[in-house]
Amino acid sequence: MSRDSGALRIAQVAPVASAVRPGDGESVEQLVSLLTEGLLARGHDVTLYATGDSQTSARLRSVHARGYDEEDELWDWYRAESMNAALAFEHASDHDLIHAHDFHFALPFAGLTSTPLVDTPHTEIAPEVMAVYRRRANVHVVAVSSHQRASFGERPNVSLIPHGIAFGAFPFGAGDGGHLLFLGRMLADKGPARAIRIACAADMPLILAGPAQDGYDVREEAEVDGERIRWVGRVGVEERNRLLAGATALLFPLAYPEPFGLVLLEAIACGTRVLATVLCAGPEIYQ
Repeated sequence: MSRDSGALRIAQVAPVASAVRPGDGESVEQLVSLLTEGLLARGHDVTLYATGDSQTSARLRSVHARGYDEEDELWDWYRAESMNAALAFEHASDHDLIHAHDFHFALPFAGLTSTPLVDTPHTEIAPEVMAVYRRRANVHVVAVSSHQRASFGERPNVSLIPHGIAFGAFPFGAGDGGHLLFLGRMLADKGPARAIRIACAADMPLILAGPAQDGYDVREEAEVDGERIRWVGRVGVEERNRLLAGATALLFPLAYPEPFGLVLLEAIACGTRVLATVLCAGPEIYQ
């Protein structure tokens, strides 16, 4: 590739909980896939650092054959993420910039190379991570919402670039499935228990779709009976689309400051109503 063409050699560092595949996986993996394929389509030379079972048109480099959500032997997820980030920086001279999406695991390596680091924080930023951002003002941060951007104050090198989805990949639905839907990881702070209370107050069936997480078991909520209120676990793309397009409404009762909420865009694409906490980026998305 000609260095005079304007094309860049870009490293995309994905999390390694699961594979990066077009239109599939968790929110961050979907975003990394869209960005990777989009940069390739614009003529850039892209290397994806992700699990070995990822599917991409880019060059793929991996430390782990599979993600730690799927591989019992990868019990130390901190080490798994650190090793993946380290691999990208081992090859730093191959790239004009490194773009990390790996929950801040790339940050400690930023001072070891002259290759610029762009970091997109996809989760709430802990105080100790914000302190690192302040020390490393040369790291360019991509804030995913105005709410998140405000948390950086006057820090230089912060750009606001909201998330996006491939709207055409989601079917526009009639919302005639007769159910409410909670779609996301079963984390207490994401509000599945609140969703259950809303469904019971509305006297409507509720489907909770998403993977279980350590420390919280939604099945222990007394109202989860497997019929009126039921948890169906992780769902694939086709089932996700069916549930979302058919839902009377998506429930998004967050209890913590999540920086964005990609499922809100997915609901919009399906024409599905949303009942959400007025928190963080939610009001921005529905302006």
